[in-house]
Amino acid sequence: MTAVADIMDYDEVLERYDPVLGLEVHVELSTRTKMFCGCANRFGAEPNTQVCPVCLGLPGALPVVNGTGVESAIRIGLALNCQVAEWCRFARKNYFYPDQPKNFQTSQYDEPIVFDGHLDVVLDDGETFRVEIERAHMEEDTGKSLHVGGATGRIHGAEHSLLDYNRAGVPLIEIVTKPIAGAGARAPEVARAYVTALRDLLRALDVSDVRMDQGSLRCDANVSLMPRGGTEFGTRTETKNVNSLRSVERAVRYEMCRHAAVLDGGGEIVQETRHFDEASATTSAGRRKETAEDYRYFPEPDLVPIAPSREWVEELRTTLPELPWERRKRVQQEWGLSDQELRDLVNAGALELIVATVDAGSSPDEARSWWVAYLAQQANLQGVELGELAITPKQVARVIALVSEGTLTNKLARQVVDGVLAGEGEPDEVVAARGLEVVSDDSALQAAIDEALAAQPDVADKIRDGKVQAAGAIVGAVMKATQGQADAKRVRELVLATCGQ
Repeated sequence: MTAVADIMDYDEVLERYDPVLGLEVHVELSTRTKMFCGCANRFGAEPNTQVCPVCLGLPGALPVVNGTGVESAIRIGLALNCQVAEWCRFARKNYFYPDQPKNFQTSQYDEPIVFDGHLDVVLDDGETFRVEIERAHMEEDTGKSLHVGGATGRIHGAEHSLLDYNRAGVPLIEIVTKPIAGAGARAPEVARAYVTALRDLLRALDVSDVRMDQGSLRCDANVSLMPRGGTEFGTRTETKNVNSLRSVERAVRYEMCRHAAVLDGGGEIVQETRHFDEASATTSAGRRKETAEDYRYFPEPDLVPIAPSREWVEELRTTLPELPWERRKRVQQEWGLSDQELRDLVNAGALELIVATVDAGSSPDEARSWWVAYLAQQANLQGVELGELAITPKQVARVIALVSEGTLTNKLARQVVDGVLAGEGEPDEVVAARGLEVVSDDSALQAAIDEALAAQPDVADKIRDGKVQAAGAIVGAVMKATQGQADAKRVRELVLATCGQ
């Protein structure tokens, strides 16, 4: 077997191989409590403060199914055009991980709650690609390990590890695609577009906050190659827990190029998990990938089966909101967007954010201006997707409202947005803490104007002689004196009035 360190050029990969993908997306539900106990389901609490005998797997503790979790799973399935099982049950998935205190995960195996669906995703040029859904099943999340010491933050080379079980038992829906073949050169793009569309859908359903940066939406990307024109799938690898849309695309592309180099070098692909490194856009080996038999699934004896009535399923169908692709068609018509303008907003990840900002009270033009200009710049600076910025559409709408009310200027508004992005609180809290409110007291403005006119008597004379364009110099001086907190329009009015114009 020949060891290969390099990767193959992407165009060369496509000349020799056809990629096959499989995407597994884990979604943490935003229920009030965990999946099988009454512990709070809240991100960011102090370690090991949201635990109980059930989610810690202590002897004698019995689980109870979260009804809202089941309802969310069915609604997700309906939105994905899936069939809803008339009868299903939970299973125990057995393995040893230190961050799963029970040493098994309560999941579903061969009897998922929803199955056989599809999601049509729109690619960058407007082409639609259908991704077939194998299943979506309910399960619980694991705890979280923190490896201390070492250079990589992983267990290898760490001095010791800390375990936080707050996340153990958090409700998860795992959405699994059927093998995605036929994408060819666009396979990485299809992967990104699918996860993007799924995130938008889940956000519209209001079942999860889909924060990839916090792990509430995670993608495992399976990649294999088969010779051009072949029909037998190659050995797959699974890149685990990819946590940004951009990284999903990059991970798939890298694995395609790595697989091809290994195969052309006479090597064999090892069925294993891989870790994606954001900085280098490369993957590294994890563990040999288990098969279903290795997990020794068996029916969960402590939970009764679930048998959703057809009446309940149809009732839940009526609760589905306007889905993202339907909303796009409506918005395009209402806002008069061309196909290209709509695609640009969708490809930038801005459209749903703009719509949500409008729903929170902003005008379409103002919302669009903020998201595609200043906020897009901040996302680029941070190296994140637009939707991953630490600001919500509701907060952006509030900033826009503060400008409309005259409380902020556009310049001050950008400082408020910076404060929100920095975690300083809600827009009104940032305004108060930073003292950013516009100076609207005419007496205070007049004092600053008088001082500026006295400092620039030649400019004052020009204004008095009717050269009103010279007022700009005085306005600029007042804005500087007030640290940009004056209303420039009102300052100009006062300057001209003071000079008799």
